[in-house]
Amino acid sequence: MAEISVRKATEADLPALLALYGQPDFNNGRVTSLEVAQATLARMATYPDFAAYCVEVEGEIVGTFSLMVIDNLAHWGMASALVENVVVANGHQGEGIGRAMIQQAFRLAEAKGAYKVALSSNIRSTRAHAFYESLGFEKYGFSFRLEPVPAEPALQPELIDGRAS
Repeated sequence: MAEISVRKATEADLPALLALYGQPDFNNGRVTSLEVAQATLARMATYPDFAAYCVEVEGEIVGTFSLMVIDNLAHWGMASALVENVVVANGHQGEGIGRAMIQQAFRLAEAKGAYKVALSSNIRSTRAHAFYESLGFEKYGFSFRLEPVPAEPALQPELIDGRAS
């Protein structure tokens, strides 16, 4: 197998990342514009431990993932980590690239003291589920989503801070 390198993504990498995100089997091929991606990457850089990563083989970007290490008041104050947007180029799947990406995410999370690494996957992505389970992930709990985010808050302000008006 060719040598795989993993590094933080830069603005220059965005066209390659958008191409990966645009693959039909990821997010139904929906992808944002380069301008929005540039603004998002800049905003991500303002978080202490949040980044998109590029995975290269022989100078070609063939995979990506995002990792956020989240400070935590619960769980003895230990951080947790969230892996998102795991994508390997269609022509490179099955070459160990996904495994190398997730192992690097584990190392990065461990270095930050995370007590767990979590990810979510589309319920229909059974091939991805088998892959994650082969890496030691186990199904745990339930995942919920609300899409799109409503414009009005679901809770009344007096319920958020615990005081009645």
